[in-house]
Amino acid sequence: MAKNFKCWPEQWPRTLNYPKRPVHKFLEQTAGRVPNRIAIHFGGMVLTYGELKTLTDRFATALFGLGIEKGERVAIHLPNCPQFAIAYYAALKIGAVFTPVSPLLSPREIIHQLNDSGAKNLITLDLLYPGIAGVIPETGVQRIISTSIGDCYNAIIQPLKPIGKLPVPGTLDMVELIRNHQPTPPEIEIEVDKDLAHLAYTGGTTGVSKGVMLTHSNVVANTCQFGCWMNGAQLEERNGVVEPVFPQGVDPLKDRMVARDRETTLVVVPWFHAMGTVGYLNNLVSGGTTMVVYPRFDPVEYIEGIRKFSATTLGGAPQLYLPLVNLPNFKDYDLSGIKFAASGAAPLPVSVLRTLQEAFKGGIVLEAYGLTECTMGAVSNPPVAGLTRAGSVGLPIFDTACKVVNPETGQDLPPGSEGEICIKGPQVMQGYWQRPEATAEVLKDGWLLTGDIGREDEDGYFYITDRKKDLILYKGYNVYPREIEEVLYMHPAVEVCAVVGKPDTQAGEIPIAFVQLKAGQKVTAEELMAHTNAQVAAYKKLRTVNFVDMIPVSAAGKVLKRQLREQASA
Repeated sequence: MAKNFKCWPEQWPRTLNYPKRPVHKFLEQTAGRVPNRIAIHFGGMVLTYGELKTLTDRFATALFGLGIEKGERVAIHLPNCPQFAIAYYAALKIGAVFTPVSPLLSPREIIHQLNDSGAKNLITLDLLYPGIAGVIPETGVQRIISTSIGDCYNAIIQPLKPIGKLPVPGTLDMVELIRNHQPTPPEIEIEVDKDLAHLAYTGGTTGVSKGVMLTHSNVVANTCQFGCWMNGAQLEERNGVVEPVFPQGVDPLKDRMVARDRETTLVVVPWFHAMGTVGYLNNLVSGGTTMVVYPRFDPVEYIEGIRKFSATTLGGAPQLYLPLVNLPNFKDYDLSGIKFAASGAAPLPVSVLRTLQEAFKGGIVLEAYGLTECTMGAVSNPPVAGLTRAGSVGLPIFDTACKVVNPETGQDLPPGSEGEICIKGPQVMQGYWQRPEATAEVLKDGWLLTGDIGREDEDGYFYITDRKKDLILYKGYNVYPREIEEVLYMHPAVEVCAVVGKPDTQAGEIPIAFVQLKAGQKVTAEELMAHTNAQVAAYKKLRTVNFVDMIPVSAAGKVLKRQLREQASA
Protein backbone atom coordinates (compact mmCIF):
# COMPACT_ATOMS: atom_id res chain seq x y z
CA MET A 1 0.00 0.00 0.00
CA ALA A 2 1.60 3.27 -1.16
CA LYS A 3 1.98 6.12 1.31
CA ASN A 4 -0.42 9.02 0.76
CA PHE A 5 1.57 12.26 0.28
CA LYS A 6 -1.45 14.36 -0.77
CA CYS A 7 -1.17 16.69 2.26
CA TRP A 8 2.57 16.34 2.91
CA PRO A 9 3.97 19.75 3.92
CA GLU A 10 5.43 21.64 0.97
CA GLN A 11 9.26 21.67 0.86
CA TRP A 12 9.51 18.94 3.54
CA PRO A 13 11.78 16.07 2.43
CA ARG A 14 10.02 12.75 1.99
CA THR A 15 12.92 10.77 3.43
CA LEU A 16 15.70 11.64 5.88
CA ASN A 17 19.42 10.99 6.04
CA TYR A 18 19.89 9.40 9.48
CA PRO A 19 23.27 9.84 11.18
CA LYS A 20 24.93 6.55 12.14
CA ARG A 21 25.78 7.75 15.63
CA PRO A 22 25.02 6.66 19.19
CA VAL A 23 22.41 8.57 21.18
CA HIS A 24 24.79 10.47 23.49
CA LYS A 25 26.22 12.32 20.46
CA PHE A 26 23.13 14.57 20.56
CA LEU A 27 24.42 16.14 23.77
CA GLU A 28 28.02 16.26 22.57
CA GLN A 29 27.13 18.04 19.33
CA THR A 30 24.90 20.64 21.00
CA ALA A 31 27.46 21.29 23.74
CA GLY A 32 30.08 21.81 21.05
CA ARG A 33 27.83 24.17 19.10
CA VAL A 34 26.30 26.29 21.89
CA PRO A 35 28.19 25.51 25.12
CA ASN A 36 26.91 28.64 26.91
CA ARG A 37 23.24 28.21 26.02
CA ILE A 38 21.09 27.26 29.01
CA ALA A 39 20.16 23.60 28.84
CA ILE A 40 18.20 23.17 32.08
CA HIS A 41 16.34 25.43 34.48
CA PHE A 42 15.42 23.47 37.60
CA GLY A 43 13.87 25.28 40.56
CA GLY A 44 16.39 28.11 40.33
CA MET A 45 19.37 25.94 39.33
CA VAL A 46 20.77 26.59 35.86
CA LEU A 47 23.01 24.34 33.74
CA THR A 48 24.43 25.26 30.35
CA TYR A 49 24.92 22.66 27.65
CA GLY A 50 28.65 22.80 28.22
CA GLU A 51 28.20 22.20 31.94
CA LEU A 52 25.73 19.37 31.33
CA LYS A 53 28.24 17.63 29.08
CA THR A 54 31.07 18.03 31.62
CA LEU A 55 28.96 16.58 34.45
CA THR A 56 27.87 13.75 32.16
CA ASP A 57 31.47 12.96 31.25
CA ARG A 58 32.51 12.95 34.91
CA PHE A 59 29.71 10.56 35.81
CA ALA A 60 30.47 8.34 32.82
CA THR A 61 34.08 8.10 34.02
CA ALA A 62 32.78 7.12 37.46
CA LEU A 63 30.40 4.46 36.12
CA PHE A 64 33.14 2.95 34.00
CA GLY A 65 35.47 2.97 37.00
CA LEU A 66 32.89 1.03 39.01
CA GLY A 67 33.17 -1.77 36.48
CA ILE A 68 29.88 -1.26 34.63
CA GLU A 69 30.38 -2.97 31.28
CA LYS A 70 28.95 -2.45 27.82
CA GLY A 71 25.49 -4.00 27.58
CA GLU A 72 24.79 -3.92 31.33
CA ARG A 73 21.40 -2.50 32.24
CA VAL A 74 21.40 0.65 34.35
CA ALA A 75 18.00 1.28 35.96
CA ILE A 76 17.20 4.95 36.56
CA HIS A 77 14.60 5.43 39.29
CA LEU A 78 14.30 9.22 39.35
CA PRO A 79 11.78 11.97 38.74
CA ASN A 80 12.63 14.73 36.26
CA CYS A 81 15.75 16.46 37.58
CA PRO A 82 19.22 17.36 36.24
CA GLN A 83 20.63 14.11 37.66
CA PHE A 84 18.32 12.11 35.39
CA ALA A 85 19.76 13.70 32.23
CA ILE A 86 23.32 13.30 33.53
CA ALA A 87 22.80 9.63 34.43
CA TYR A 88 21.03 8.86 31.14
CA TYR A 89 23.72 10.21 28.83
CA ALA A 90 26.54 8.91 31.04
CA ALA A 91 25.18 5.35 30.98
CA LEU A 92 24.78 5.41 27.20
CA LYS A 93 28.25 6.88 26.76
CA ILE A 94 29.90 3.82 28.31
CA GLY A 95 27.72 1.45 26.28
CA ALA A 96 25.32 0.54 29.08
CA VAL A 97 21.59 0.07 28.43
CA PHE A 98 19.14 2.56 29.97
CA THR A 99 16.10 1.00 31.62
CA PRO A 100 13.73 3.55 33.17
CA VAL A 101 11.93 2.66 36.38
CA SER A 102 8.89 4.81 37.13
CA PRO A 103 8.80 6.19 40.68
CA LEU A 104 5.07 5.46 40.56
CA LEU A 105 5.51 1.69 40.37
CA SER A 106 4.51 -0.49 43.29
CA PRO A 107 7.17 -2.66 45.01
CA ARG A 108 5.76 -5.72 43.22
CA GLU A 109 6.14 -4.00 39.85
CA ILE A 110 9.65 -2.83 40.77
CA ILE A 111 10.68 -6.43 41.50
CA HIS A 112 9.27 -7.58 38.16
CA GLN A 113 11.01 -4.91 36.11
CA LEU A 114 14.41 -5.14 37.81
CA ASN A 115 14.45 -8.92 37.57
CA ASP A 116 13.07 -9.05 34.04
CA SER A 117 15.65 -6.55 32.78
CA GLY A 118 18.49 -8.17 34.72
CA ALA A 119 19.59 -4.76 36.00
CA LYS A 120 22.56 -4.92 38.35
CA ASN A 121 22.75 -1.14 38.75
CA LEU A 122 20.13 1.22 40.20
CA ILE A 123 20.25 5.03 40.34
CA THR A 124 17.64 6.32 42.76
CA LEU A 125 16.48 9.30 44.84
CA ASP A 126 16.86 9.63 48.61
CA LEU A 127 13.13 10.37 48.95
CA LEU A 128 12.11 7.36 46.85
CA TYR A 129 14.54 4.65 47.88
CA PRO A 130 13.11 3.91 51.37
CA GLY A 131 9.86 2.84 49.68
CA ILE A 132 11.62 0.12 47.67
CA ALA A 133 14.65 -0.72 49.83
CA GLY A 134 12.87 -3.71 51.34
CA VAL A 135 12.39 -5.46 47.99
CA ILE A 136 15.87 -4.85 46.52
CA PRO A 137 17.19 -8.13 48.08
CA GLU A 138 14.58 -9.91 45.93
CA THR A 139 16.22 -8.55 42.77
CA GLY A 140 19.61 -8.92 41.09
CA VAL A 141 20.65 -5.33 41.85
CA GLN A 142 24.23 -5.26 43.14
CA ARG A 143 25.06 -1.56 43.08
CA ILE A 144 22.90 1.40 44.15
CA ILE A 145 23.74 5.05 43.52
CA SER A 146 21.62 7.66 45.28
CA THR A 147 21.10 11.37 44.82
CA SER A 148 18.83 14.10 46.17
CA ILE A 149 16.82 17.03 44.89
CA GLY A 150 18.61 18.92 47.65
CA ASP A 151 21.87 18.40 45.74
CA CYS A 152 20.60 20.92 43.20
CA TYR A 153 20.46 23.85 45.64
CA ASN A 154 23.37 25.77 47.13
CA ALA A 155 23.53 27.14 50.67
CA ILE A 156 22.35 30.63 49.76
CA ILE A 157 18.99 29.53 48.35
CA GLN A 158 18.42 26.76 50.93
CA PRO A 159 16.02 29.01 52.91
CA LEU A 160 13.89 29.28 49.77
CA LYS A 161 14.24 25.59 48.89
CA PRO A 162 14.21 23.79 52.25
CA ILE A 163 14.79 20.34 50.80
CA GLY A 164 17.38 18.53 52.86
CA LYS A 165 19.47 15.59 51.72
CA LEU A 166 18.52 12.35 53.43
CA PRO A 167 21.17 9.75 54.27
CA VAL A 168 20.81 6.56 52.22
CA PRO A 169 22.95 3.87 53.88
CA GLY A 170 24.48 1.24 51.67
CA THR A 171 24.50 3.37 48.54
CA LEU A 172 27.07 5.37 46.61
CA ASP A 173 26.56 9.13 46.44
CA MET A 174 26.12 10.43 42.88
CA VAL A 175 27.47 13.90 43.66
CA GLU A 176 30.60 12.43 45.26
CA LEU A 177 31.18 10.21 42.24
CA ILE A 178 30.89 13.23 39.93
CA ARG A 179 33.14 15.34 42.13
CA ASN A 180 35.86 12.70 42.42
CA HIS A 181 36.19 11.81 38.74
CA GLN A 182 37.54 13.70 35.75
CA PRO A 183 35.52 14.25 32.55
CA THR A 184 37.63 11.68 30.68
CA PRO A 185 35.44 8.65 29.97
CA PRO A 186 36.79 6.03 27.56
CA GLU A 187 35.60 5.85 23.97
CA ILE A 188 33.39 2.76 23.81
CA GLU A 189 32.71 1.36 20.35
CA ILE A 190 28.96 1.09 19.81
CA GLU A 191 27.31 -0.76 16.90
CA VAL A 192 24.32 1.49 16.52
CA ASP A 193 22.18 -0.98 14.56
CA LYS A 194 22.77 -3.82 17.03
CA ASP A 195 23.56 -2.44 20.48
CA LEU A 196 20.62 -1.57 22.70
CA ALA A 197 20.25 1.97 24.01
CA HIS A 198 16.91 1.52 25.80
CA LEU A 199 15.18 -1.36 27.48
CA ALA A 200 11.95 0.56 28.02
CA TYR A 201 8.96 -1.10 29.66
CA THR A 202 5.42 -0.88 28.38
CA GLY A 203 2.97 0.91 30.62
CA GLY A 204 1.26 -2.29 31.67
CA THR A 205 -2.18 -0.73 31.10
CA THR A 206 -3.41 -4.01 29.63
CA GLY A 207 -1.28 -6.61 31.41
CA VAL A 208 2.24 -7.44 32.59
CA SER A 209 4.81 -4.86 31.57
CA LYS A 210 7.22 -6.06 28.84
CA GLY A 211 10.72 -4.82 28.01
CA VAL A 212 10.92 -3.10 24.61
CA MET A 213 14.33 -3.45 22.93
CA LEU A 214 15.45 -0.26 21.20
CA THR A 215 18.83 0.15 19.52
CA HIS A 216 20.78 3.39 19.27
CA SER A 217 19.59 3.58 15.64
CA ASN A 218 15.96 3.29 16.74
CA VAL A 219 16.30 6.17 19.20
CA VAL A 220 18.39 8.37 16.91
CA ALA A 221 15.98 7.83 14.02
CA ASN A 222 12.89 8.73 16.04
CA THR A 223 14.59 11.78 17.55
CA CYS A 224 15.61 13.00 14.08
CA GLN A 225 12.18 12.22 12.64
CA PHE A 226 10.40 14.49 15.10
CA GLY A 227 13.10 17.16 15.13
CA CYS A 228 13.01 17.49 11.35
CA TRP A 229 9.22 17.19 11.27
CA MET A 230 9.07 20.41 13.28
CA ASN A 231 11.44 22.37 11.02
CA GLY A 232 11.24 20.67 7.64
CA ALA A 233 15.00 20.22 7.37
CA GLN A 234 17.10 17.52 5.75
CA LEU A 235 20.17 16.26 7.63
CA GLU A 236 23.69 16.25 6.24
CA GLU A 237 27.02 15.45 7.88
CA ARG A 238 29.65 18.12 7.30
CA ASN A 239 33.14 17.87 8.75
CA GLY A 240 31.94 15.36 11.31
CA VAL A 241 28.97 17.47 12.39
CA VAL A 242 25.32 16.74 11.53
CA GLU A 243 23.63 19.90 10.25
CA PRO A 244 20.04 20.75 9.21
CA VAL A 245 19.79 21.80 5.56
CA PHE A 246 16.86 23.78 4.19
CA PRO A 247 15.61 24.29 0.63
CA GLN A 248 16.96 27.29 -1.21
CA GLY A 249 15.17 30.48 -0.22
CA VAL A 250 13.91 29.14 3.14
CA ASP A 251 14.81 31.21 6.20
CA PRO A 252 14.57 28.76 9.13
CA LEU A 253 14.08 31.62 11.60
CA LYS A 254 11.11 33.09 9.73
CA ASP A 255 9.67 30.30 7.64
CA ARG A 256 9.55 27.47 10.16
CA MET A 257 7.60 26.92 13.36
CA VAL A 258 10.71 26.40 15.50
CA ALA A 259 14.41 27.12 15.11
CA ARG A 260 17.50 25.41 16.46
CA ASP A 261 19.04 26.95 19.59
CA ARG A 262 16.17 29.44 19.98
CA GLU A 263 13.29 27.74 21.80
CA THR A 264 12.30 27.30 25.44
CA THR A 265 10.06 24.42 26.54
CA LEU A 266 8.41 23.60 29.86
CA VAL A 267 9.14 19.93 30.56
CA VAL A 268 6.81 18.04 32.87
CA VAL A 269 6.45 14.88 30.77
CA PRO A 270 8.31 12.25 32.81
CA TRP A 271 11.68 11.35 31.32
CA PHE A 272 11.15 7.77 32.51
CA HIS A 273 8.42 7.45 29.86
CA ALA A 274 9.08 6.96 26.13
CA MET A 275 7.45 10.27 25.24
CA GLY A 276 9.66 11.99 27.79
CA THR A 277 12.97 10.32 26.95
CA VAL A 278 12.71 10.83 23.19
CA GLY A 279 10.38 13.80 22.76
CA TYR A 280 11.27 15.91 25.79
CA LEU A 281 14.91 15.02 26.38
CA ASN A 282 16.72 13.80 23.26
CA ASN A 283 14.67 15.86 20.84
CA LEU A 284 15.11 19.05 22.88
CA VAL A 285 18.81 18.44 23.53
CA SER A 286 19.38 17.79 19.83
CA GLY A 287 17.68 21.10 18.98
CA GLY A 288 19.51 23.15 21.60
CA THR A 289 16.26 23.94 23.37
CA THR A 290 16.26 25.40 26.88
CA MET A 291 14.37 22.97 29.11
CA VAL A 292 12.47 24.29 32.14
CA VAL A 293 12.21 21.04 34.07
CA TYR A 294 9.55 20.23 36.67
CA PRO A 295 9.65 17.09 38.86
CA ARG A 296 5.87 17.21 39.28
CA PHE A 297 2.92 18.99 37.72
CA ASP A 298 1.17 21.92 39.35
CA PRO A 299 -1.18 23.66 36.88
CA VAL A 300 -0.76 27.15 38.37
CA GLU A 301 3.04 26.88 38.61
CA TYR A 302 3.13 25.52 35.07
CA ILE A 303 0.94 28.14 33.41
CA GLU A 304 2.76 30.94 35.23
CA GLY A 305 6.04 29.42 34.07
CA ILE A 306 5.04 30.18 30.48
CA ARG A 307 5.38 33.91 31.12
CA LYS A 308 8.19 33.62 33.65
CA PHE A 309 10.50 31.75 31.26
CA SER A 310 9.10 33.11 27.96
CA ALA A 311 8.26 29.59 26.87
CA THR A 312 7.68 29.10 23.16
CA THR A 313 6.55 25.46 23.05
CA LEU A 314 4.67 23.05 25.32
CA GLY A 315 4.03 19.34 25.27
CA GLY A 316 2.45 16.48 27.12
CA ALA A 317 -0.56 14.24 27.49
CA PRO A 318 -4.15 15.50 27.72
CA GLN A 319 -3.82 15.25 31.51
CA LEU A 320 -1.51 18.27 31.23
CA TYR A 321 -3.96 20.44 29.29
CA LEU A 322 -7.24 19.54 30.98
CA PRO A 323 -6.35 21.15 34.35
CA LEU A 324 -4.93 24.21 32.57
CA VAL A 325 -8.03 25.07 30.56
CA ASN A 326 -10.18 24.40 33.63
CA LEU A 327 -8.37 26.97 35.76
CA PRO A 328 -10.95 29.62 36.75
CA ASN A 329 -8.75 32.41 35.37
CA PHE A 330 -7.33 30.53 32.36
CA LYS A 331 -8.39 33.28 29.95
CA ASP A 332 -6.49 35.88 31.98
CA TYR A 333 -3.12 34.35 31.06
CA ASP A 334 -1.28 35.63 28.01
CA LEU A 335 -0.32 32.52 26.04
CA SER A 336 0.23 34.29 22.73
CA GLY A 337 3.97 33.49 22.79
CA ILE A 338 3.35 29.75 22.38
CA LYS A 339 4.26 28.63 18.87
CA PHE A 340 2.92 25.14 19.28
CA ALA A 341 1.72 22.70 21.91
CA ALA A 342 2.09 18.98 21.26
CA SER A 343 -0.27 16.39 22.68
CA GLY A 344 0.17 12.63 22.72
CA ALA A 345 -0.22 9.40 24.74
CA ALA A 346 -4.04 9.65 24.71
CA PRO A 347 -6.78 11.41 22.73
CA LEU A 348 -7.12 15.14 23.36
CA PRO A 349 -10.79 16.17 23.55
CA VAL A 350 -11.59 18.37 20.57
CA SER A 351 -13.20 20.99 22.83
CA VAL A 352 -9.93 21.33 24.79
CA LEU A 353 -7.90 21.53 21.59
CA ARG A 354 -10.03 24.44 20.34
CA THR A 355 -9.79 26.26 23.67
CA LEU A 356 -6.00 26.02 23.53
CA GLN A 357 -5.88 27.07 19.90
CA GLU A 358 -7.83 30.20 20.70
CA ALA A 359 -5.57 31.05 23.67
CA PHE A 360 -2.36 30.72 21.62
CA LYS A 361 -3.54 33.35 19.10
CA GLY A 362 -1.68 31.98 16.12
CA GLY A 363 0.17 29.07 17.71
CA ILE A 364 -1.06 25.61 16.84
CA VAL A 365 -1.92 22.44 18.73
CA LEU A 366 -0.38 19.27 17.31
CA GLU A 367 -1.81 15.90 18.17
CA ALA A 368 0.57 13.03 17.56
CA TYR A 369 0.53 9.28 18.05
CA GLY A 370 2.95 6.55 18.95
CA LEU A 371 3.79 3.89 21.49
CA THR A 372 6.82 2.52 23.29
CA GLU A 373 7.13 -0.24 20.68
CA CYS A 374 7.93 2.37 18.03
CA THR A 375 10.45 4.17 20.28
CA MET A 376 8.01 7.04 20.81
CA GLY A 377 6.11 8.30 17.79
CA ALA A 378 5.00 7.44 14.27
CA VAL A 379 2.27 9.91 13.30
CA SER A 380 1.88 13.66 13.79
CA ASN A 381 -0.10 16.59 12.52
CA PRO A 382 2.09 18.82 10.35
CA PRO A 383 3.47 21.94 12.11
CA VAL A 384 1.95 24.12 9.42
CA ALA A 385 -1.12 26.33 9.88
CA GLY A 386 -3.98 24.97 7.83
CA LEU A 387 -2.66 21.41 7.69
CA THR A 388 -3.61 20.35 11.22
CA ARG A 389 -6.93 18.54 11.63
CA ALA A 390 -8.85 18.51 14.88
CA GLY A 391 -9.51 14.98 16.10
CA SER A 392 -6.79 13.49 13.89
CA VAL A 393 -3.32 12.41 15.03
CA GLY A 394 -1.99 13.49 11.64
CA LEU A 395 0.21 11.94 8.94
CA PRO A 396 2.84 9.20 9.18
CA ILE A 397 6.16 11.02 9.60
CA PHE A 398 9.35 10.56 7.56
CA ASP A 399 10.07 7.02 6.35
CA THR A 400 7.07 5.70 8.28
CA ALA A 401 4.25 3.73 6.74
CA CYS A 402 0.92 3.07 8.43
CA LYS A 403 -1.98 0.93 7.37
CA VAL A 404 -5.32 -0.24 8.73
CA VAL A 405 -6.10 -3.96 8.77
CA ASN A 406 -8.97 -6.17 9.78
CA PRO A 407 -8.12 -7.20 13.38
CA GLU A 408 -9.41 -10.73 12.78
CA THR A 409 -8.02 -11.54 9.32
CA GLY A 410 -5.11 -9.10 8.94
CA GLN A 411 -6.47 -8.02 5.54
CA ASP A 412 -5.66 -4.44 4.46
CA LEU A 413 -8.66 -2.11 4.66
CA PRO A 414 -9.41 0.88 2.40
CA PRO A 415 -9.56 4.52 3.57
CA GLY A 416 -12.53 5.22 5.82
CA SER A 417 -12.62 1.70 7.27
CA GLU A 418 -11.94 1.12 10.95
CA GLY A 419 -9.44 -1.53 11.93
CA GLU A 420 -6.13 -2.14 13.66
CA ILE A 421 -3.34 0.38 13.02
CA CYS A 422 -0.02 -1.13 11.85
CA ILE A 423 3.31 0.72 11.62
CA LYS A 424 6.54 0.18 9.70
CA GLY A 425 9.62 2.39 10.01
CA PRO A 426 13.17 2.76 11.35
CA GLN A 427 11.83 3.49 14.84
CA VAL A 428 10.02 0.14 15.25
CA MET A 429 11.46 -1.93 18.11
CA GLN A 430 13.65 -5.01 17.76
CA GLY A 431 11.18 -6.98 19.87
CA TYR A 432 10.27 -7.73 23.47
CA TRP A 433 13.11 -8.62 25.83
CA GLN A 434 13.34 -12.42 26.22
CA ARG A 435 9.78 -12.88 24.91
CA PRO A 436 9.99 -14.33 21.38
CA GLU A 437 6.38 -15.50 21.36
CA ALA A 438 5.04 -12.08 22.40
CA THR A 439 7.31 -10.50 19.78
CA ALA A 440 5.96 -12.77 17.05
CA GLU A 441 2.41 -11.75 17.93
CA VAL A 442 3.03 -8.05 17.22
CA LEU A 443 5.85 -8.00 14.62
CA LYS A 444 4.77 -9.50 11.31
CA ASP A 445 6.75 -8.97 8.09
CA GLY A 446 8.28 -5.79 9.45
CA TRP A 447 4.93 -4.35 10.53
CA LEU A 448 4.13 -3.53 14.15
CA LEU A 449 0.57 -4.45 15.12
CA THR A 450 -0.29 -1.73 17.61
CA GLY A 451 -3.51 -3.00 19.14
CA ASP A 452 -5.02 0.43 18.47
CA ILE A 453 -8.18 0.83 16.43
CA GLY A 454 -8.42 3.65 13.92
CA ARG A 455 -8.92 4.72 10.33
CA GLU A 456 -7.22 6.64 7.55
CA ASP A 457 -9.06 9.29 5.54
CA GLU A 458 -8.70 9.97 1.80
CA ASP A 459 -5.99 12.59 2.47
CA GLY A 460 -3.75 10.25 4.48
CA TYR A 461 -4.64 11.55 7.96
CA PHE A 462 -5.09 8.95 10.68
CA TYR A 463 -7.67 8.88 13.46
CA ILE A 464 -7.35 6.74 16.58
CA THR A 465 -10.71 5.41 17.68
CA ASP A 466 -9.70 3.22 20.62
CA ARG A 467 -7.54 0.47 21.97
CA LYS A 468 -8.50 -2.92 20.55
CA LYS A 469 -8.80 -4.18 24.13
CA ASP A 470 -11.02 -1.21 25.04
CA LEU A 471 -13.58 -2.02 22.34
CA ILE A 472 -17.03 -2.72 23.82
CA LEU A 473 -19.15 -5.45 22.20
CA TYR A 474 -22.82 -4.69 22.82
CA LYS A 475 -25.15 -7.33 21.32
CA GLY A 476 -22.66 -7.83 18.47
CA TYR A 477 -22.25 -4.11 17.81
CA ASN A 478 -18.83 -2.45 18.08
CA VAL A 479 -18.95 0.46 20.53
CA TYR A 480 -15.90 2.72 20.58
CA PRO A 481 -15.57 4.44 23.97
CA ARG A 482 -13.82 7.54 22.61
CA GLU A 483 -16.92 8.59 20.66
CA ILE A 484 -19.01 8.55 23.83
CA GLU A 485 -16.25 10.28 25.81
CA GLU A 486 -16.16 13.15 23.30
CA VAL A 487 -19.87 13.74 23.91
CA LEU A 488 -19.39 13.64 27.69
CA TYR A 489 -16.60 16.23 27.42
CA MET A 490 -19.10 18.62 25.83
CA HIS A 491 -20.89 18.88 29.17
CA PRO A 492 -19.59 21.89 31.13
CA ALA A 493 -19.38 19.97 34.43
CA VAL A 494 -17.09 17.17 33.17
CA GLU A 495 -13.33 17.50 33.73
CA VAL A 496 -12.17 13.93 32.98
CA CYS A 497 -14.13 10.88 31.89
CA ALA A 498 -13.63 7.30 30.74
CA VAL A 499 -16.07 4.84 29.20
CA VAL A 500 -15.57 1.08 29.58
CA GLY A 501 -17.55 -2.07 29.01
CA LYS A 502 -19.21 -3.87 31.90
CA PRO A 503 -19.98 -7.60 31.47
CA ASP A 504 -23.72 -8.24 31.00
CA THR A 505 -25.47 -11.60 30.64
CA GLN A 506 -27.99 -10.26 28.11
CA ALA A 507 -25.89 -7.87 25.97
CA GLY A 508 -22.36 -9.21 26.42
CA GLU A 509 -21.09 -5.80 27.53
CA ILE A 510 -22.80 -2.50 28.30
CA PRO A 511 -21.16 0.96 28.11
CA ILE A 512 -20.71 2.68 31.48
CA ALA A 513 -18.90 5.89 32.35
CA PHE A 514 -16.59 7.01 35.14
CA VAL A 515 -16.65 10.80 35.57
CA GLN A 516 -14.47 13.25 37.46
CA LEU A 517 -16.27 16.58 37.80
CA LYS A 518 -14.74 20.04 37.66
CA ALA A 519 -14.25 21.72 41.02
CA GLY A 520 -17.47 23.28 42.29
CA GLN A 521 -19.66 21.66 39.61
CA LYS A 522 -22.70 19.52 40.32
CA VAL A 523 -24.67 17.28 37.99
CA THR A 524 -26.59 14.04 38.43
CA ALA A 525 -25.89 10.76 36.69
CA GLU A 526 -29.30 10.97 35.05
CA GLU A 527 -28.52 14.41 33.62
CA LEU A 528 -25.22 13.22 32.16
CA MET A 529 -26.82 10.15 30.63
CA ALA A 530 -29.59 12.26 29.11
CA HIS A 531 -27.01 14.68 27.68
CA THR A 532 -24.96 11.85 26.18
CA ASN A 533 -27.60 9.41 25.05
CA ALA A 534 -29.44 12.04 23.05
CA GLN A 535 -26.38 12.33 20.80
CA VAL A 536 -25.41 8.70 20.18
CA ALA A 537 -27.02 5.67 18.55
CA ALA A 538 -29.24 3.49 20.71
CA TYR A 539 -26.69 0.67 21.03
CA LYS A 540 -24.04 3.17 22.24
CA LYS A 541 -26.13 4.63 25.07
CA LEU A 542 -24.65 4.80 28.56
CA ARG A 543 -26.32 2.55 31.09
CA THR A 544 -24.54 3.89 34.20
CA VAL A 545 -22.48 6.90 35.28
CA ASN A 546 -20.15 6.54 38.26
CA PHE A 547 -18.68 9.65 39.87
CA VAL A 548 -15.09 9.38 41.13
CA ASP A 549 -12.73 11.81 42.84
CA MET A 550 -9.94 11.00 40.40
CA ILE A 551 -9.74 9.03 37.16
CA PRO A 552 -6.69 6.72 37.44
CA VAL A 553 -3.97 7.45 34.89
CA SER A 554 -0.49 6.11 34.15
CA ALA A 555 2.65 8.23 34.42
CA ALA A 556 2.26 9.00 30.72
CA GLY A 557 -1.25 10.34 31.19
CA LYS A 558 -3.09 7.33 29.78
CA VAL A 559 -6.31 6.42 31.53
CA LEU A 560 -5.92 3.03 33.21
CA LYS A 561 -9.06 1.48 31.78
CA ARG A 562 -8.04 -1.97 32.96
CA GLN A 563 -8.48 -0.75 36.54
CA LEU A 564 -11.85 0.76 35.68
CA ARG A 565 -13.03 -2.43 33.95
CA GLU A 566 -12.04 -4.41 37.04
CA GLN A 567 -13.94 -1.92 39.19
CA ALA A 568 -16.97 -2.15 36.91
CA SER A 569 -16.93 -5.94 37.00
CA ALA A 570 -16.70 -5.96 40.78
